[in-house]
Amino acid sequence: MSPIAFLASELTARQTANGPLIVGLTGAVAVGKSTLAKQLQAVIAAQAVVEIIATDGFLRSNAELTALGLLEQKGFPPTYDNDRFRKALAEIRTGPTVFPAYSHTTYDIEPSLARTLAPPDILIVEGLNLHHRALALEDPDPLDVLIYLDAKEADLESWYVARFMGLWEAAEQDQTSFYARFRSMTREQTEELARMVWTEVNLKNLRENTILARDSADLVVRKAADHTIVEVVKR
Repeated sequence: MSPIAFLASELTARQTANGPLIVGLTGAVAVGKSTLAKQLQAVIAAQAVVEIIATDGFLRSNAELTALGLLEQKGFPPTYDNDRFRKALAEIRTGPTVFPAYSHTTYDIEPSLARTLAPPDILIVEGLNLHHRALALEDPDPLDVLIYLDAKEADLESWYVARFMGLWEAAEQDQTSFYARFRSMTREQTEELARMVWTEVNLKNLRENTILARDSADLVVRKAADHTIVEVVKR
């Protein structure tokens, strides 16, 4: 059985008749959370209705973050509307719920991308800020299952820089892109900027916050440098 098929079987086996199974899928920026979520959705589609939402949709807007002095820390726990996030996950268990959305192109919340979802059989919540269990909060865990997607830091940096550069290249034809502001920079300068952002923001957030979810995850998925899954650890 392939790793994806194994993960899919684990999720379908945990379904109940009491509403959607809410699955958290977390890991560092650029580790491949969105891709894995879509792969699981495709495999499970024949057996159950699967919807995917991203925690990015619950980030505060750039205007709010600027006012709070938190724009440079985007992705860290204080930059999320955590109350709205928990409320939405509670609501989807019983009825239609509006989920906000984020655009990586504009680097901000995009109201036109918001979706209203009816309760699915399985809801995959992918993104950062899913380390609730490690914090031992008094509030109930909003997730039924937690998956941590793991990889070496050097690989994560490589993947992040590649993604940054892809968005930078695409911005040549899209002046509305957040990355258009960097088009006057050379490729070498842009790569240097991407590595700085990785080190000062994303790696810092990984080490201080995101990785806390790994020890409390139900399933840990480890990836190699070529993005293949090399191990799935079930707890």
